[in-house]
This record gives sequence, C-alpha cells and structure tokens, in this order.
Amino acid sequence: MLIVGAKGFAKEVLEVLHQLNQLENVVFYDDVNEDIDDVLYNKFRVLKSIDQAQAFFKETDAKFTIGIGNPILRKKLYDKFTKIGGKFESTLSPKASIGHFGNFVDEGSNIMTGTVITNDITIGKGVLVNLNCTIGHDTKIGEFVELSPGVHISGNCSIGDYSVLGTNSTVLPKVTIGKNVIVGAGSVVTKDIPDNSLVIGIPAVIKRELLPLSFNE
Repeated sequence: MLIVGAKGFAKEVLEVLHQLNQLENVVFYDDVNEDIDDVLYNKFRVLKSIDQAQAFFKETDAKFTIGIGNPILRKKLYDKFTKIGGKFESTLSPKASIGHFGNFVDEGSNIMTGTVITNDITIGKGVLVNLNCTIGHDTKIGEFVELSPGVHISGNCSIGDYSVLGTNSTVLPKVTIGKNVIVGAGSVVTKDIPDNSLVIGIPAVIKRELLPLSFNE
C-alpha cells in the first residue's frame, strides 16, 4: 500500500493500517516537502518521485490511499495516481462502528477510529471521515467529502461532492447540503444549503458564496 503524503493525516492512516495488521509493503509518497526523511519510523520508505511510485505499483503493490485532507487536492491526487496504474483503496478502522445493513462505501475512503456509521448509508469515492464522527441512517455522502473530527450527521441527510464539514459541526435530520460547501467548525446546520456556500454559526447561515469548482467533475 502506498500512502500519498508523509505528514499529518498520513500518519493517522498508518495507524489504521496497523490496526488492520496490514503494514507489509507500506510506503509513503511525498515529492513536496524537502525535510522528509527517506525512511519514516526506521521502517517505512518514502518515495519522492512519480517514477518511483509507478515502479512500486508495477513491482510490489498497486494499492494506494490518500493521507492528505482537502477534497479538491484529494481528487487531483486520485487522478494522478490512478493514471500511473494505482488502485484506489479504502482504509476502514476496525475501531469504527459500522452497521451491517444497507451500507455502501466506495473506493478510496478513509474511515477513522471512533466513527459510528449506522445503516443504509452511502459513502462516495475518496471520502475522509475523521475521528469520532457519527453518520445517521439513510444518509448519502458524495465524492471527496471531508468530515473533520467530531462531525455529527443526523438521519436522512445528503452531503454533496467536495464539501467540507468543520470540526464538531452538526447537521440536523433531513437536511441537504450542496456541492462544494464549507461548514464552519462548531456550526449547526438546520436547513438546506445550496452549492458553493460558506456557512457558519448556530444556526448556520450563509456568509458568502464560493467560486464554483474549476475542474471537470
């Protein structure tokens, strides 16, 4: 498994792989930060070029996951690494509680320790569900959504592609959040939110419009 990124969240993804007893052939990838050592924790190699990553996919293991936040960046990294032969893989912590009925988790999602997911929930490609989130029944989460630590989503909700819900924010039942929405930390969303919006507060209100996404979806 190749973990894209070698700082911050990538280390939390490594812990999930440890929980899963899947540390064989784990490497990191970082071609940005010059202060990253060639080996992390005296064990895990850090690849520093796309050619090295492509060789790893061909010779060792084609699986990769993304250890970096930010939905748009995650989508771009997904495109970059699938183009060279990578297979996008989910990492689901065994210390998350995931219901047994009607759930679907698409490829490349990261579901972290302490998360509670009930039943009849759809989680799209490349979603990041951070520590201690809860997701209620019959909720649909789009592609490359980021749920920060402690987010609580009630039942029958919908979260659009590329949206970010800040730490400890709450979405009340039957609320629809559009695409490319940012919900501020600690906010409580009580009504539907249109695409391309920044919302903050209790209850959350629109503070400004965001620029539409600039790449083809």
